[in-house]
Amino acid sequence: MLEIACFEITSAETALKSVADRIEFCADIALGGTTPDFYEFLHLKRTFNTPVYVMIRPKGGSFYYSDAEFTAMKSSIITFREAGAHGFVFGVLNAHSEIDEQKNSELLTLAGDVPCTFHRAFDRTPDLEKSIKTLIRLGFKTVLTSGGKPTAIEGKENLKKLIKKYGDQIEILIGGGVRSENISELKEFTGGTSFHSSAILKYDSFASDDEIKKLKMLSS
Repeated sequence: MLEIACFEITSAETALKSVADRIEFCADIALGGTTPDFYEFLHLKRTFNTPVYVMIRPKGGSFYYSDAEFTAMKSSIITFREAGAHGFVFGVLNAHSEIDEQKNSELLTLAGDVPCTFHRAFDRTPDLEKSIKTLIRLGFKTVLTSGGKPTAIEGKENLKKLIKKYGDQIEILIGGGVRSENISELKEFTGGTSFHSSAILKYDSFASDDEIKKLKMLSS
């Protein structure tokens, strides 16, 4: 399974025309991804059949949100769900960088039967095993992770352990610097089958169709 992170409409269209299994649609690459424009999402949904997962994140920086920011997240989920989002990507931590069970549970309830991914806020938590057990209990379908390290290559030992112990209970989506030159190593070492990449090549600003095709071929 190959998911392409798309931070603007051009990359999203490239990925949806290419061989990606789904995209994560968001805005603001400099902030690590925030909630995208609703009308751009509608355009993608009406034009393409490939699933579009929507990032729900009102700001960059920490994953600890004010009451107003959390209200905005709830509103976004309702709006995008009613417009036919295929999935959601979000993650709320508390002031101690642990998973906020109450707030994430509220968002999961609003999402209904739309599958939800807990994003790389997971990698900020102090105990990955405790965190993944919490996500499974809450009902997340997927967790996006680099194994608690800045990149998936650096976190490959942790990824291998998580996949071995929990891969049959939650989709472990390997992300963090995943490119065609390292995806084979990650697949072989970790036993992972799901990968997440922006497919943006060095010195480029947009996803590359050639890179998406290489990633898909090497991950299959």
